[in-house]
Amino acid sequence: MDLRKCCRYSLLDFLLTLFGIGAFLFDIGTDLWAAAEFYLVGDYYWFGTVLFLTFTSSLVVQLFSWFWFQYDSQLENFSEVAANEGLFWRRGILRLLHFFHLGFLFRYLTVMVQGFLVWWRERKESGYIVYLTHDLSMLRLFETFTESTPQLVFILYTIISRNKVEVYQYVSITASFLSVAWMVLDYHRSLRSFLPEKNNLGCISSLVYFLWNLLLITSRIVAVAVFTSVLPPYVGLHFLLLWASLLFWAGIQKTDFMDSPAGEWLYRAMVALILYFSWFNVAKGRTLGRSVIYHTFIAVDSGILLVTWWFYRDPTSTDAYVMPVMVILPFLYLMGIMFKVLYYWKFHPPVWDPVTEAEQDVIDDLIGFRSLPATEIPQTMINKRMYTLANKFFFSSQKPQHHRVNGSSSNTTV
Repeated sequence: MDLRKCCRYSLLDFLLTLFGIGAFLFDIGTDLWAAAEFYLVGDYYWFGTVLFLTFTSSLVVQLFSWFWFQYDSQLENFSEVAANEGLFWRRGILRLLHFFHLGFLFRYLTVMVQGFLVWWRERKESGYIVYLTHDLSMLRLFETFTESTPQLVFILYTIISRNKVEVYQYVSITASFLSVAWMVLDYHRSLRSFLPEKNNLGCISSLVYFLWNLLLITSRIVAVAVFTSVLPPYVGLHFLLLWASLLFWAGIQKTDFMDSPAGEWLYRAMVALILYFSWFNVAKGRTLGRSVIYHTFIAVDSGILLVTWWFYRDPTSTDAYVMPVMVILPFLYLMGIMFKVLYYWKFHPPVWDPVTEAEQDVIDDLIGFRSLPATEIPQTMINKRMYTLANKFFFSSQKPQHHRVNGSSSNTTV
């Protein structure tokens, strides 16, 4: 595979970046609007809850963004590459931007401006813009699971508790569920960009991937929400117990996504949070066994949450929808599993072998800006973080082929 093919920034990429900025700003606006509504009616507990979720999500995203800027600045020839791409890089100012929770927005604006120039000048490649776009995809995924999914649980909880729902809330909830599943699909498509073009997601495979995530995530979030409606003090304990177990699960798989021990533990904590709501692969090798264990565990846990809700619910206020919930949620989960099986049976590409230790050393030496003299600007820059995840997610029995990475020879199959 010619790696330069995954480093092209198209008009569609630019438009999606604009959409992402708009969605990000709209999300912030709706969070602040919801917090203001609770404050004005004197509901200070939920006012604080919304602000806490929003702040915590932003803090996590800023930390990852800052870690990645730090890692990138240590790459050889980074300054030359940044200057050639016309990118702004001042450590002190970037530190302030992240301190004031503007680092994520800065990344978006950087990609938007540079992406417009790439498209306007009709350049076929812009390695570092695509590099940043891959980081944005990961950061959006983190933001989704630290803010959007907990807030969905919170919104459903308030609706169930008050036994009242407005028409606009139906639209808002539906859009939120679709948005979460879309972010998972966007992340997966970002991983797929490292594969040969024939293995990129098509319309049908994208739809199947989107559906199985939508069905599984929806059933999980609703199960947590109905449990919260009857035992709100215990949902925090439930989350902490499962999160700790899932953190241990991520730890024993020896993830190596970040470039520092502190960053790696932050990443594992993030993985554990995602796993609380959705499947997320972080280790090399075949995933069938791990996937069966995970989905069985989540199915049992969600079943316990539903049964608990059944026994502790108020029959008077829940009789109208209790049976649909008890029947539809397991059905959605089963349908999600069936769509997932269909996806892996028909659409998941067997692309490459797991990378050997020697080959990984080659990748570490070549990916990014590392293999070029200081006076040469690389034509292709591959995001090592996302490349590593893609290498763990896709593999086959194919033998490694000879390719060139950043103008240098490599035996890495991609």
